[in-house]
Amino acid sequence: MTTRLAQIALLVRDYDEALDFYVGKLGFALIENTDMGEGKRWVVVSPGDGGSRFLLARAADARQLDRVGDQGGGRVWLFLNTDDFAADHARLGAAGVRFLEEPRHEPYGSVAVFEDLYGNRWDLIQPKG
Repeated sequence: MTTRLAQIALLVRDYDEALDFYVGKLGFALIENTDMGEGKRWVVVSPGDGGSRFLLARAADARQLDRVGDQGGGRVWLFLNTDDFAADHARLGAAGVRFLEEPRHEPYGSVAVFEDLYGNRWDLIQPKG
C-alpha cells in the first residue's frame, strides 16, 4: 500500500483572482477547473510534475473568509522547492510576487519568504544537496 499527501485545500476569496496569482504569477499548472453548479468550482493547481496539488477552495461563509490568508497563523506554512533558486527568485520578483526578505543562505539551503495574494507565507527554497 502506498500513501502520500496528494492535495491541500487552500482557502481563497475568488477563484479567478487566485488563478491569476497561482497560474499567472507563480507559474503553477492548472490541473482542473470544473463548474460544480451554484457558483462552486473544483479548481486544482500544481507547481509541477510530481508535486502536491492545491484545491483552490472559495470561502463559503464568514468564518472561512476570516481564515483566507491566515491558514498558517502568520507563519510560513507552505514550502515551494526549486532546483534553481536564483532564477526562480528573479522570475517571481519580476512577476510581482512580494518577497518579505532578501535571499538567505542557511545550512539547509537558499531561502526567501514571500506572500501569496492573500498574505499566506511561503518559503521559496532550494535545499542543499
